[in-house]
Amino acid sequence: MTTVQKIKEIEEEMARTKLAKLRRELIAGPSGGGGGGGIGFDVARTGIASVGFVGFPSVGKSTLMSKLTGTHSEVAAYEFTTLTTVPGTVKVHGAPVQILDLPGIIEGAKDGRGRGRQVIAVARTCNLIFIVLDVLKPLNDKKLIETELEGYGIRLNKRPPAIVVRKKDKGGINITNTVPLTKMDQEEIKAVLAEYKLANVDVAIQWLNVDELIEVMWQKLDLVRAYTKPRHSAPDYEAPVVLRRGKATVEDFCNAIHKEIAKNMKYAIVWGSSAKHSRGQKVGLDHVLEDEDIVSIVKK
Repeated sequence: MTTVQKIKEIEEEMARTKLAKLRRELIAGPSGGGGGGGIGFDVARTGIASVGFVGFPSVGKSTLMSKLTGTHSEVAAYEFTTLTTVPGTVKVHGAPVQILDLPGIIEGAKDGRGRGRQVIAVARTCNLIFIVLDVLKPLNDKKLIETELEGYGIRLNKRPPAIVVRKKDKGGINITNTVPLTKMDQEEIKAVLAEYKLANVDVAIQWLNVDELIEVMWQKLDLVRAYTKPRHSAPDYEAPVVLRRGKATVEDFCNAIHKEIAKNMKYAIVWGSSAKHSRGQKVGLDHVLEDEDIVSIVKK
């Protein structure tokens, strides 16, 4: 990427940040208090987390809400049936999760059309957003809704950057970084802080520590460890046979040790996630192993 392209990318991101901030200020009003979505939109929060249903009018949000929670949300064959936020609760593995059926938004919602700003303001407070789509035009609608949400400062399916901002009473702006700044320099960071009227803050731009990096690496590689167990002996946990997900059958396990083992195998006994029984399951060469399974090979 050229320097000119980098500058353009930074300017566009700063412009999006500023526009999103101004749109949120329209909701908050001149007093600066904010967070609420207005009459009919604020709801008392219950449960350990909240999930918002966002979509265009008459795509089935209310029907889905009723199916999940048993809460009645007005349903009809015309648009804008739901005019306020309708809350409900569903138990997920014993944990109460609040579901919010939000009024349908329309294109231009981020600019205030159809009370869209109030709807998006409530969506912004949710822990998770489900985009409910019309099955006849899902991709186009999904793109439009994502644009509306992003225009209000909601970044979908993106983790917050590893940036910590701490306010202080005095001392100005102090920026520290443990990794090179490739997208913005310190002056551009200060310009963003100025937009939010932050004059005395410590900003720390961090990266994963070594342990976290190793854990992420393991998760991304998605490998499978299988432990050998000789007959009448304890499993060998010190030297697992490591296989790739998708190539983790008992036959792959045998071949990773020695190719002759599969030819001479009568059956295998497997303990762990892939076994049907805690006492172990007798399996053949095509059985698929899961991470940390224990395998004992019985020869012919």
